[in-house]
Amino acid sequence: METLATGLQALGSAEPHNEYWQQLAQQVERTLDKNRPLANQLLETQDWLTKIAACLRYPPRSYPDQPVTGEQVAQEMDQLLERFQPDRKRQRPQSVLRSRLQVLWRSYGEHLLPCYDIPGLPPDNLQLEAFFNQVRRHQRRISGRKSTRDLNRFGHYQVLFTAESEDELLEHLRQVPVEAYQAHRQQLQMAKKPRQFLLRLHRDPDGTVRKLVSSYLNPPIVQSEGLCSV
Repeated sequence: METLATGLQALGSAEPHNEYWQQLAQQVERTLDKNRPLANQLLETQDWLTKIAACLRYPPRSYPDQPVTGEQVAQEMDQLLERFQPDRKRQRPQSVLRSRLQVLWRSYGEHLLPCYDIPGLPPDNLQLEAFFNQVRRHQRRISGRKSTRDLNRFGHYQVLFTAESEDELLEHLRQVPVEAYQAHRQQLQMAKKPRQFLLRLHRDPDGTVRKLVSSYLNPPIVQSEGLCSV
């Protein structure tokens, strides 16, 4: 907008009697004056966001030679939250950022700190998610099906392509008991059910509602100790 205003000023100077350029330049100036305070607040909010990223040493490639502990990060984050006290009425963007940061830090900060104490543990799972998304796309391409549920059974073998050797892969897999793996897989499936239901409801609301009504009107029959009960 500032560049546009500068260009309109140049046109107005070149054609001082052109009322169209003058009126348009006035409208642009009014828009700039109206939104300049908000733009300045957004710039200040961006500065605080940069400070938050620096406190978390994120992204890691920007801090290759600066080892830090989780306790140190927690102290720095608490100090930053104490300094970051925007006015809720006059500094709305900063206030929203501060409130959201405080909620996220209290909810997930404790689970984030171990990544600074365990060597080789990244602060995010973006690279891992990208790998699994690539595996899912490959599975859909070779099978022609949208579902990638089969990866729950044999998808971990795909990691062999990123491991140094099969022995290394087996060593990592054997560190997790089969019972614990199955239990966590079951917990993951239960956690996914609400999101899967909302997804089905979004894609096929009529069919999803009909299934819900049918399951309510015709509940499954449970057999227990030779007796049938509904």
